[in-house]
Amino acid sequence: MTIKQLSIFIENKGGTLIKVLDTLSQGGIQIIASTIADTQDYGIYRVLCDKPTDAFLLLREAGINVQLADVIALTIDDKPGRAAEAIDTLSKADVSIMYMYSFLWKGKGVLVLRTAPMEKAMEIITIKKMTFLTEKDFVQ
Repeated sequence: MTIKQLSIFIENKGGTLIKVLDTLSQGGIQIIASTIADTQDYGIYRVLCDKPTDAFLLLREAGINVQLADVIALTIDDKPGRAAEAIDTLSKADVSIMYMYSFLWKGKGVLVLRTAPMEKAMEIITIKKMTFLTEKDFVQ
């Protein structure tokens, strides 16, 4: 039910993002979705890709600070209010959203969620018969 996401720590200075992107490109890694959150000194570049373990190893070998994290990729209808309904369902079950980003995938909205507790979120998703993506969905 969870998928692997890369969390890449990069300094806020010229050339650091392109090094990451070039490394992934040269390794044949397809980025599916990504987001950057920054602070004054560094950014966290979160990436969903088709081969997260391979990408992790490539980035590590290139000396890039990267971690793998489990996230949920919840699918919703691409209609107004569906994201609010999904988050409301989790919130009512006392699941905290640590961060979220979204994208469109094959006609569906996708909410990428890091939650606490993760186990509780997965339980609610199962009980409510909500749908989600797996890493197999991203293999080309």
